[in-house]
Amino acid sequence: MKPRHKRLAWILAGLAVLGVAAGLVLNAFQSNMVFFFSPTQVAAKEAPQGRAFRIGGLVEAGSLAREPNSLTVHFRVTDTAQTIPVAYTGLLPDLFKEGKGVVAQGTLGSDGVFHATEVLAKHDENYMPPEAKAAVAQAQKGMTMKSLQEAQKSSR
Repeated sequence: MKPRHKRLAWILAGLAVLGVAAGLVLNAFQSNMVFFFSPTQVAAKEAPQGRAFRIGGLVEAGSLAREPNSLTVHFRVTDTAQTIPVAYTGLLPDLFKEGKGVVAQGTLGSDGVFHATEVLAKHDENYMPPEAKAAVAQAQKGMTMKSLQEAQKSSR
């Protein structure tokens, strides 16, 4: 084998190793990626089944119920158009209140209840994540997801 062929073989082997490493890294990113959905999107079955995602909106007034002698809490998240029941076991953030913004991460059960593993409360009166703000605005206007995406594209 000529030195030129050996060098080419080493370069090709190095590129193959880099390709495999890049594929593994991208696969790890994809499996850890968590998407955000509004209650309207969850009700329309746009959210993934059996996979973790985030749901955001407002905690519906009067929906907070705590199980006695347990850390399990039940509440409903709404975007003013649809409401999704949520069950969470753990300590809630200090700023968690009815009528305030919330983002919960977890999975949707076959019973239609969102089983949260993490609950994040809105920490500022004026701030709402852009995705949640757009979802609430969409639900209030009765827009479809397609028309919201078209509106976002036209504003760019």
